[in-house]
Amino acid sequence: MSELVRFVVPAMSDDDSQTATGIVQVAHGVVENPRTPEPIRRELVAALDWLDEHLEVPDSFNRTKSKGWYRRQTRGISWLRSSATEHVAAMQRLVDALTKAGYVVREVRTERAGYVTYEDEHQVVAEPFRDTPTK
Repeated sequence: MSELVRFVVPAMSDDDSQTATGIVQVAHGVVENPRTPEPIRRELVAALDWLDEHLEVPDSFNRTKSKGWYRRQTRGISWLRSSATEHVAAMQRLVDALTKAGYVVREVRTERAGYVTYEDEHQVVAEPFRDTPTK
């Protein structure tokens, strides 16, 4: 597998995956916050809109397809392929806006994302191995 990249806010933890929260999730929360300054909101919305248009929504964040799988805690986390340069650039725009809003963002890279539940030409969703970097 090629190198994968993920941007996270290490100070925040996702309840389902038990890993640092990804910046797309954080960005949506910042956009919805009425205290967010309008210039930052516009930057975030522009980057999120671009990602919505150019990145598929994964159909699975869990490995299991057993009965009741849709009710289970989602452990999969999203990674971009480092070769998806336009997508990584859109994420970098999110990083810049979140940094202006006071968040500390960290870039995480790996070649071993974990048990893959979804992948396409731009991204991989995987349940992390015990040694997969997530913060």
